[in-house]
Amino acid sequence: MATAAARSSARADRVAVAPESPLPRMAWGPVLAVAGVVGLALLIASRNYGYFFDEAYFVVAGRDHLAWGYFDQPALVPALAAAMNHLAPGSLIVLRLPATLAAIAGTILTALIARELGGGRGAQVLAAIGYALSAAVILCHWLATYSLDPMWWTAIVWLVVRWARLNAAQRPDDRLLLFAGLVTVFSLQTKFLVPALWVALVLCALVFGPRRLVGRPALWLGGAVAALATIPNLVWQQHNQWPYMHMSEVVAAEFPGVGRFLWDSGSGAGLAVGLPLLVIGLPALLISARFRTYRFAGAALILVFLAYLATSGRAYYACGLYALPIAAGAVVVASLAKHVVVRVLVAVALVLGLALGAAAVPVYPRSWAERLPDTTLLLTAKAFTQSDTTIGDLSEAFTAAYNGLPADQRARTAIVAESYPFAAAVDLHRDKTGLPRAYSAHRAYYYFGAPPESATAILYLGTPTPELTAAFTSSQPVIPDLATLLVDRTVPWDTLWPQLRAQ
Repeated sequence: MATAAARSSARADRVAVAPESPLPRMAWGPVLAVAGVVGLALLIASRNYGYFFDEAYFVVAGRDHLAWGYFDQPALVPALAAAMNHLAPGSLIVLRLPATLAAIAGTILTALIARELGGGRGAQVLAAIGYALSAAVILCHWLATYSLDPMWWTAIVWLVVRWARLNAAQRPDDRLLLFAGLVTVFSLQTKFLVPALWVALVLCALVFGPRRLVGRPALWLGGAVAALATIPNLVWQQHNQWPYMHMSEVVAAEFPGVGRFLWDSGSGAGLAVGLPLLVIGLPALLISARFRTYRFAGAALILVFLAYLATSGRAYYACGLYALPIAAGAVVVASLAKHVVVRVLVAVALVLGLALGAAAVPVYPRSWAERLPDTTLLLTAKAFTQSDTTIGDLSEAFTAAYNGLPADQRARTAIVAESYPFAAAVDLHRDKTGLPRAYSAHRAYYYFGAPPESATAILYLGTPTPELTAAFTSSQPVIPDLATLLVDRTVPWDTLWPQLRAQ
C-alpha cells in the first residue's frame, strides 16, 4: 500500500512538459513596447478629470491619520498616497504613479508567465496585449487598492508557475517560493484577499500536484514573513474591535447579483482580446497535457473566483486572476497561428480590442469623453469624468457655506459629513480653503475621532438623520439638500458618536 501511495504521489508530480524543452527566449523588445504604451497612456490619462473620491480619502487618511490599519483596507495605499502628495502636492500624475508602474509591471509579468508556459515571441506579446487591455490596467488610472493588488497577484502566480516548471524539470529553485512570500507581504498591506489565493494553491497542489510544493520550507518561511509583517495591522484591528470584519457586510450589500457579477468580471478581462484568451486558456490549463504541470494553478484561480461569487464579492477582485489564463490562451492561440483563419481572427480581435481600450482609457479632454455613449455594460472614459464631481463641487460649495457663517458661530461649529467621500472632499484641500477638519461617522472616518466637546454646533454635509437632528435644539438649511446647521447640542459626543456610526 505504501508503494502504491508513493507511485500515486510520483504521478502527481510527474513532468507534463519534457524537462529538456528549452525555455523560449524572452521577447523583451515588443513586450517592453507594449508596456511602454501602457505607461505612456496612463501618464497622459493621470492628468485628467481630478481626484476620485477614494483617492481623496486615501490622501487624507495617510496625510492626516496615518495608522497601521483602517476600517476598509491595510496601510499601504494611504501611506503611498500621502507620500506621493508630499512629494508633489496636488499632482495627479505623481499621485497615480504607483498605479501606473503596477500596470506596466503586470503587463510584463503576464508575458513572463506566457514564456514559462512555453510561449514564444507571439504568445508573449499577445499575452501582454491581452492584460494591457483588461480592467487590471485600465483601473490603474486611479491610485487604489484594486489598482495595485492585481500586480502583486500576477507576480505571485509567475513565481509559483516558474517554480513548478523548474520542479518538473527536477531542478526546483525554492528561492522563488520565498520571493512569492515576500510579494505576499505587499499584497497583504494592500488588501486582505491574497490568503485566499494561497489556500487555493495549496489545496489544488495536494489534489493535482505537485504535492512537493506543500512541503517546501521556503514556502512556509515566506508565509511566516508575510504573517509577521501583518502583525501591526492585526494589532490595530484587534484594538478597534476588528472593524475590517464588517467590510464583508458592506461588500455583500453592494453585490449586483450573480448575472451582473459574471458580466463585469468577464468583461473586465477585455471583451475582444482578454476574455477570449481567458476562455481558451482556462480550460486548456485544466485539460491540456502541455499545461499539466500548471493544472493546480488554473484550478486554484477557479476556486478563488467561486469563493468571490459565494461571498458576494466585487467584480474587480477578479482582476488578480486574469494573467495566467490570458497567458495560457495566448500560448494556445500562438501555436495555431499557422492557420490563416486564426491569424485573421486575432487581427480582428486586436483591432476591436484596441478600439475598446482607447475608449476606456481617459486620455481625452473632458469635453470629448463626455460625448461617449452612456453605458453601464462597458467601462469608458466617460465614467472617469464623473468621478471627481463630488470632490470639486462639494469643496467649493461647502467652503462658501462655512465661511458665510458669523465668526462667533464658526468658533463653536464643527464640520460633520454624512459619508467618507463628503468628508474627504472637505479635508483634501484644507490648506487652500482654510476649513477646519471634517468629521464623519461613516466607515473609516469614524475611527478618525469625534468632534471636540467644545463643538456645540455642526455644519452637516448631507441629509441629517432624525437621530442626529434630535440631538440638537434646532436646525436650519444653509444649502438646500446639501448643508444644514444644527445648533445647541444636548447629548455628549462620546454618547452621540457611536450612535451615528454607519457603514
